[in-house]
Amino acid sequence: MRSDTRKERGRGPVNEIGTVKQPTGGMTRRELLIGLGATGFALAAGPVSADRITTSSEGLVVGDIMVSSGSDKIPAYEARPASPGHYPVVVIIHEIFGLHEYIRDIARRFAKEGYYAVAPELYFREGGAGKLPDIQAVLKLVDTVPDRQVLQDLSAAVRYAGAKSWALPDRVGATGFCWGGRMTWLFAAHERNLKAAVAWYGPLGPWRGRRDDAHPEAALDLAHQLLCPVFGLYGEADEGIPVSTVREMEAKLKAHHKTAELVMYPGAPHGFFGDYRPTYRAEVAKDAWKRALGWFGKYLKG
Repeated sequence: MRSDTRKERGRGPVNEIGTVKQPTGGMTRRELLIGLGATGFALAAGPVSADRITTSSEGLVVGDIMVSSGSDKIPAYEARPASPGHYPVVVIIHEIFGLHEYIRDIARRFAKEGYYAVAPELYFREGGAGKLPDIQAVLKLVDTVPDRQVLQDLSAAVRYAGAKSWALPDRVGATGFCWGGRMTWLFAAHERNLKAAVAWYGPLGPWRGRRDDAHPEAALDLAHQLLCPVFGLYGEADEGIPVSTVREMEAKLKAHHKTAELVMYPGAPHGFFGDYRPTYRAEVAKDAWKRALGWFGKYLKG
């Protein structure tokens, strides 16, 4: 990754998050953004990895924003180069843990590479994942969030970004991690303004092994409907995404003549790019980041 990132050492265990009030109409914008975004890493992995990467905002314009989606205002984080210019857009889709500092850091990493990054908080209506006490509560929340609502909010982020004077509205990509990787596949079959997508270890089968009204389709169901080139990054040792499922997706994409590529990293677990987690694999993450930038460079900058 770029040389202006630094590694933060010596972080101890992360405490569980206490219960806080859900967002209400009486909360200020600042209180809402802090409540949803600042609680950070707590539920994702326990102790924060000593290898966590922190990307400086020097040379960037960064900040919390609100994106209109239907009748709602969705909190989001944006980052772009401070230098005058026009930049391709990357919409970042967070993990099940919501919009916390790791996702914000990824937005800054993309901005350092010459992109305008926008990362929406997709659990805003449900109060966010940051207030929840354990992973079971997070999964219960995620189970209630309809795919159609998420896709609507992601499309709203595309419209928001594309309307900015510094954006290139005809060069928009999307990338997401874990749950966000799953949504990346779905979004690539939904949003016609996308020119490229990168899915990081996104589940390909039905969400949590079942279909329901909130999650009626899986990535495997939509292979024939992809509207843009998609790059998938997977770990061979991912216990939640079998190698056979990845190979099945490859076969479907090939059968439908889709522009797509899936990479399998031997021995890599789920979440190998999450530098704040014990599952982080530095060398794999470095290679995956290079490949992701190559994909976006080809389809958004080429």
